[in-house]
Amino acid sequence: MKKFAVNIIRGMLVALSKLPLKFHYFMGDILAWMVRCVFRYRYDVVITNLSRSFPEKKYKVISQMAKDFYRHFGEIVAEAIWFSGSSYKRLYDSGIVTVTNPEVVSRMFENSPSLTVLSAHTGNWELMGGFLGYRRSGDCQYPFGEEQISVVYRRLSNEVADEVFKRNRISPLEDVGTECELESSQVLRFSLKHKDEKRVYIYPTDQSPYGKSARHPIGKFLNQETYSMAGSLGVACKLSHAVLYMKMRRVERGKYEMSFIPICDDASKHTPAELIRKYYDLLEEEIVETPCNWLWTHKRWK
Repeated sequence: MKKFAVNIIRGMLVALSKLPLKFHYFMGDILAWMVRCVFRYRYDVVITNLSRSFPEKKYKVISQMAKDFYRHFGEIVAEAIWFSGSSYKRLYDSGIVTVTNPEVVSRMFENSPSLTVLSAHTGNWELMGGFLGYRRSGDCQYPFGEEQISVVYRRLSNEVADEVFKRNRISPLEDVGTECELESSQVLRFSLKHKDEKRVYIYPTDQSPYGKSARHPIGKFLNQETYSMAGSLGVACKLSHAVLYMKMRRVERGKYEMSFIPICDDASKHTPAELIRKYYDLLEEEIVETPCNWLWTHKRWK
């Protein structure tokens, strides 16, 4: 039954993905308005998160920031549906994402046992799976292929939704096999098993930690005392990975810039706490620069 439901929903998404991106944006604008004004989906959470993160801002400004976020949220949904049936060629031709400094990724991968890329729910994180298909400044070629990439995710409680989202976000990689999608609880075992292989691990790291054992205090983030997950960096330190921060900035509707900022060349020379603090400093800088770019509906501070 689960497989049938997943295939039906996935088939519908792939069929819808064939429609022009402009159509998806039109529907996304309607969805954004309904989510904000009719259903008011987590509106109180968004306002609270923004108010505590930017205490110097007046309510009128906070309200506009919330409005901008919901509009961006509608665009994320529109692009995710369009992405669900996309090939590398379609991604490249659309120019939806341009990687500004791919040579940084190539250099650090070549000089390290493996690469840990720390991402966040910024820009459109649902497009991360198309990483290899995006336009690159200088048309630099990566020294790795699809079979060497693992996109790490946290399992959703609803099994059907979990499978649909998982297959959707790695749509261009689907023919590669299951190793390109890696559940967070399996990361340590998988990494140790493949420690002699050069790989790229992409981790969204900004979510609220689950379970007391996973909670690591990092100090202030956006003016609030914050706990974080650090498991990915524990693995990186153990296996001497190079660590990068993936920044995804919305330039305009339908256009993003992806850039990579080195955090360290060898994680074994640092503690996970040092690396996670650096990650959150970079993330905060990105959020302050473009507040609507982040996922404010998430109950980050529980």
